[in-house]
Amino acid sequence: MTDSTSDGAHSDADLDPANEPRQSGPVERADGAESIVRIRSLVKTYFRGDEPLKVLDQLDLDIPKGSFEALMGPSGSGKSTLLNLIAGLDRPTSGTVVVDGKQIDRMGESQLARWRAATLGFVFQSFNLLPVLTALENVELPLLLAPLRAAERRKRAETALKIVGLEDRVKHYPRQLSGGQEQRVAIARAIVNDPKIIVADEPTGDLDRQSAADVMTLLEKLNQQLGKTIVMVTHDPAAAERASIIRRLDKGILV
Repeated sequence: MTDSTSDGAHSDADLDPANEPRQSGPVERADGAESIVRIRSLVKTYFRGDEPLKVLDQLDLDIPKGSFEALMGPSGSGKSTLLNLIAGLDRPTSGTVVVDGKQIDRMGESQLARWRAATLGFVFQSFNLLPVLTALENVELPLLLAPLRAAERRKRAETALKIVGLEDRVKHYPRQLSGGQEQRVAIARAIVNDPKIIVADEPTGDLDRQSAADVMTLLEKLNQQLGKTIVMVTHDPAAAERASIIRRLDKGILV
């Protein structure tokens, strides 16, 4: 499957600070609430050979700052595609994606990488931990691009692991952890850079019921106590019920 994107990537030279489309922060909505994500007329089309497949169709979306949102819908409805567009992992065919005041659909790749490192944390269904690294070393990974001393990186990673309740597992390798513990390490990695937004793609999909409940309690804590905006794709009604807002997609349209 190939991607059809009308704008294409822009080079960093195209985005000189004087010309870059930006806001000073989250966009204020008509009802007075701040939107940390603002999407307008979003279209995403892939091609299977010569056949176009429109995954998202003229989608408009505002996500309030500090909300906990669940995206639900049948397989193929566009949930993960929308999450990837919010995270800057994919580019729209047309339309605009503004996150934390930055129009990310116009950013070049290196600028996007810097923006993600400063703004976003990722939680995936399959954990994506490196098996040859300890829990502490896995959590430190996002900080390797930051101008920090090794001692500061270690301190931040230890703090993140303490937040998720794994301060006694810093030297354990993924193979020595349960699935629920692996996902908590992945969450610690997602918050170690103090992101404004956490995007989670089926974070409980590979977990047993109790581990899933524990992970959702942790995400609730990050949202309610630390003020993190969370956007989560899930098929699990029990997980979705923990969110403050549930949005449903069907055939690329919010319903």
